Amino acid sequence: MTGVTGVLAADAALLGFARALRTAGVEASAARVHAFLRAVDLLRPGMRADVYWAGRLTLCGSRDDLERYERVFAAYFGAREPVERAVAAAPGPRLRLVVRNAAAEGRTRTQNERESPPTPALASSAEVLRRRDVAELDAAERAQVRRLLAVLAWRGEVRLTARRRPARRGDVDPHRTVRELLRRGGEPARLRHRARAEQPRRTVLLVDISGSMAPYADALLRFAHAATRGTRTEVFTIGTRLTRVTRELSHRDPDLAMAAVGAAVPDWRGGTRLGELLREFLNRWGQRGMARGAVVVLLSDGWERGDPELLGAQMRRLHRLAHRVIWANPRKARPGYAPLAAGMAAALPSVDAFVEGHSLAALERLAAVVRGSPLARGADSA
Repeated sequence: MTGVTGVLAADAALLGFARALRTAGVEASAARVHAFLRAVDLLRPGMRADVYWAGRLTLCGSRDDLERYERVFAAYFGAREPVERAVAAAPGPRLRLVVRNAAAEGRTRTQNERESPPTPALASSAEVLRRRDVAELDAAERAQVRRLLAVLAWRGEVRLTARRRPARRGDVDPHRTVRELLRRGGEPARLRHRARAEQPRRTVLLVDISGSMAPYADALLRFAHAATRGTRTEVFTIGTRLTRVTRELSHRDPDLAMAAVGAAVPDWRGGTRLGELLREFLNRWGQRGMARGAVVVLLSDGWERGDPELLGAQMRRLHRLAHRVIWANPRKARPGYAPLAAGMAAALPSVDAFVEGHSLAALERLAAVVRGSPLARGADSA
């Protein structure tokens, strides 16, 4: 029974690694994941190098996937010397006849396994870490969460535009079809089709950095940093002031981005004036077009020092402008939680999705909710 439990735990850990790869943008399909599990089963699941090469050869489908695979593998199984470098530095194999000694082989294998930490155990710890509350992590665990957030791939929601583009199927494009007929001298030609073009929908993140959100602020801002890579994303911090930090988060290096945000934001660990700052955002930015038709995400615990009625009025105003309003609350995951805070209760009627935001797994689900994925679970409709 213990052996079966260990195999199931190892498979769950390796499936978690495949899920982290998909989050980072690697197209690890179900067939590829199945091949990965079979390859690891034939090799040695406890050996880091075997798991590395099994995953690299089965889960990666393009050159772009290789770089993502390296980063996710290091973040998920712990930062050590890259396996590829170690293998490249090793001398080439030589063909020779040897007489196997079972006892010596067993001692060598035991020594190798002792030198390399059990990979499923490392993966299991990373999988557990994904679901733990960020506020309860120690320094080493926070560092691993930061590495996993650094490889998070963000793909925002897309919308159909009025423009038409050539397509393999869809409506018949009369102009291109006629031009093709003329080019062929009136001979029958294949019908040309067109479809509406897609464009990324703007995403706006409002990150609460007040005193009550201090344990989560770093992780949420690193999540926002991942969101700013290659998409139409705007980021603001809210506390006692409203600060636009999109430019500061444009640094590719997450640590440099966090340092720039730290220097630009003057109201760390202060109070919370959600209603007033939301009104300022709408008056200065949102009404002019930033929030119009956008997906607006508020990452806050909903504690409001100001007038809750003002927050409710501004949330209704935001809901009329935005395409969708999402609220991520780290406190929502706590047992027995109910949105009884005055600010949270006033805002909820104008929220389309009320989700958790306390852990890495919750932030991954939040990214799926923003994308509009039908597979996003754990998102409660307000």
